Amino acid sequence: MYPNLITHIRKFVDLSDEQADLVLEHAKLLQIKKNDMLLRGGQVCRASYFVEKGGLCMYFINDKGVEKITHFVIENWWLSDYLSLGSNNPSAFNIRAFENAEVYSLDFHAQELLCRKLPQLERYFRLMMQRGYGAHQFRIKLMREFNSEQYYHHFRDLYPTFIQRIPQYMLASFLGLTPEYLSELRKKDAPRTS
Repeated sequence: MYPNLITHIRKFVDLSDEQADLVLEHAKLLQIKKNDMLLRGGQVCRASYFVEKGGLCMYFINDKGVEKITHFVIENWWLSDYLSLGSNNPSAFNIRAFENAEVYSLDFHAQELLCRKLPQLERYFRLMMQRGYGAHQFRIKLMREFNSEQYYHHFRDLYPTFIQRIPQYMLASFLGLTPEYLSELRKKDAPRTS
């Protein structure tokens, strides 16, 4: 039985068992403990990360020393600092596990090699980039269109799994809210008992 990584790739492109084995030869499975870092700001990002199990977040530290979360990913999602990965420049971001995780790390050179040997992976990674960039564009639209409460409700309805798994202070950072305000919104959502 193949891991989620192969199942995910096969949802988008054809991949024989021999080709799947080649992918797994180049993808390194990492066991990450909660709060372990995969990338620190100032380092060059060397890999893309596919979450087999668990969850990761990407964030930066602003000039006031406050952590600002920009992305969360859970099972079957990719995460990387693609600007640093592609340019070989230091990253402005950190990537950390927000819960224990199993992550496939695919370094830049291995990905390039796999794309040359398995051209259908070019299509797969293009589709992943299009989906990710499209989601990013839509998030910016929502941030500009909705007030804080509407934005929270939209995120809650669209990603109920994230709401359950992400610590409240981290979710508040991601949504651009204070933890106190997010707590008020969540209290409003709580079912009332009589």
